[in-house]
Amino acid sequence: MLGDPVGAAVIFQGEHATLYHNPAKSASTCTHWRPFSWWRPRRPPSSPMPRNGPDATTSLISLSPHLAEAEGFKEQGNVYYVKKDYAEAFNFYTKAIDLCPKNASYYGNRAATLMMLSRYREALEDSQQAVRLDDTFMKGHMREGKCHLLLGNAMAATRCFQKVQELEPESSQVQQELKNAESILEFERLAEISFEKRDFRMVVFCMDRALESASACHRFKVLKAECLALLGRYPEAQSVASDILRMDSTNGDALYVRGLCLYYEDCIDKAVQFFVQALRMAPDHEKARLACRNAKALKAKKEEGNKAFKEGSFEEAYDLYSEALTIDPNNIKTNAKLYCNRATVGSKLNKLEQAIEDCTKAIKLDETYIKAYLRRAQCYMDTEQYEEAVRDYEKVYQTEKTKEHKNLLKNAQLELKKSKRKDYYKVLGVDKNATEDEIKKAYRKRALMHHPDRHSGASAEVQKEEEKKFKEVGEAFTVLSDPKKKSRYDSGHDLEDDDMNMDFDANNIFKAFFGGPGGFSFEGNSCKAALLFTSHNYLLIPCSDCTINH
Repeated sequence: MLGDPVGAAVIFQGEHATLYHNPAKSASTCTHWRPFSWWRPRRPPSSPMPRNGPDATTSLISLSPHLAEAEGFKEQGNVYYVKKDYAEAFNFYTKAIDLCPKNASYYGNRAATLMMLSRYREALEDSQQAVRLDDTFMKGHMREGKCHLLLGNAMAATRCFQKVQELEPESSQVQQELKNAESILEFERLAEISFEKRDFRMVVFCMDRALESASACHRFKVLKAECLALLGRYPEAQSVASDILRMDSTNGDALYVRGLCLYYEDCIDKAVQFFVQALRMAPDHEKARLACRNAKALKAKKEEGNKAFKEGSFEEAYDLYSEALTIDPNNIKTNAKLYCNRATVGSKLNKLEQAIEDCTKAIKLDETYIKAYLRRAQCYMDTEQYEEAVRDYEKVYQTEKTKEHKNLLKNAQLELKKSKRKDYYKVLGVDKNATEDEIKKAYRKRALMHHPDRHSGASAEVQKEEEKKFKEVGEAFTVLSDPKKKSRYDSGHDLEDDDMNMDFDANNIFKAFFGGPGGFSFEGNSCKAALLFTSHNYLLIPCSDCTINH
């Protein structure tokens, strides 16, 4: 006889059974029942203990009405659990707990259901309550360990799994869970070292591996999101942070990461709002505090620089942009704009090489920054580096095929083509806007300077070089003294391809310019230098009274 039908009952839980009795023989409430001994009956071979899911093996010998009702709710919960209707199973297990809040298996079953619903923190609480009620409840310890692991607390998980090992030394499942916990601890260690080294890609890798076993760990997700933001992968970082905030809108770390992404995308006002909100949720969040301070300082300094530029205070603007660049080296997008702004100021100050360097830095930070390419290309044009200018304009036109960009590219290509021809203005030593008289004067000077007779006493090599220059001077004068040829030349056309008559003789040009047969004497300063025209050439007679370099 195991007990009075009303005053005693045996409850089987796993391989344990508790014999309860009620001294008053009253079944008014389940909490009046008291265990007075432990009994370990041999389970029949035909009824093995299931290893997964809720505990479904409680056997009844004689139950109070309340305990019987609780068992009925548990059995209904089991049915819905098997059907994978976890929400309904949760409801029935909760009803069972409400009737008998001291039953470990009920909490264990509800914990299993909450895990299936991905409500791991609640599942952890139920698992902990189950093992508090029954420290030998192996499944309770296992579930507590799994919840700790899923939530990223590998140390606590390890302690739970070690307890399971004590209760069931031969369990292969617990061996695997211990390995998982060990792996998470190792990935955490590597991530910490890598973050200090600013190896953010390695941190992301470690967190991805850790999240395979700790999929519900917000801490790992936030660290991954922060590193994605630091790598410039803002959409991915935003997605991870948003997922966390959907589950926990007060998560200060996730709010900080959202703000960080906006800050690095140069949406400073919105970023500050998130940083302030993060500090409201977590007043001691040092990273959010620092980021908020940097964001405000960066915005203020940039606006000061813009104001100085608009007022024409270029030196002041240059200095302000330089100061802004020292505030936060990690803010790639804003710093790219600051470098481009400083390049614009530099070009105004005629610091063209420095401007080119600043544009290059901006492009290195943001390869899609069209404005930096345009600014650098213009600087290349101003310094006559046409090949580089064409390359930049091609990049711009490939990205944004606008009419304006097409015209800029065509103009650069034209200047490049012109730069590969002889520069007749350079040959004569005149500006591109030189007048007809200035061109004539320049020809007179250069023709006399490089005339072969002037260098008749020089070495053969020098004579050859001077003769070449003499011919180039004649060629330059032929083109620039003819309005039609000059116009075509200035437009970048190839005069030979345009069927323009480019046949000329430098001696004939010289003769025509200085007059017919006879002699030509320089005027001014009593200079008596003269050119005597012979039948085939010209003879330069130096001035005997002066040392002017004719």
